Amino acid sequence: MDLASMAALGAGIAALGVIGGGIGTGIAAGRAAEGISKQPEASGKIMSAMIVGGALSEATAIYGFLIGLLLILFGVRG
Repeated sequence: MDLASMAALGAGIAALGVIGGGIGTGIAAGRAAEGISKQPEASGKIMSAMIVGGALSEATAIYGFLIGLLLILFGVRG
């Protein structure tokens, strides 16, 4: 295996982090909607916790995307 093929393989593995971020955000939004429907008076606290959790989940996805991009860009040059 040469460097370019290993970089492509690593970028594919890093893309799994992007999928995980989307799944995590979807689960958090579903649970927040469920919680708000059960306790509408606590919607402010639920929404703020969901936004913080969603931001952390999406940050993980962005890191995976950046690692994949860097592997592809520098692996081709290598």
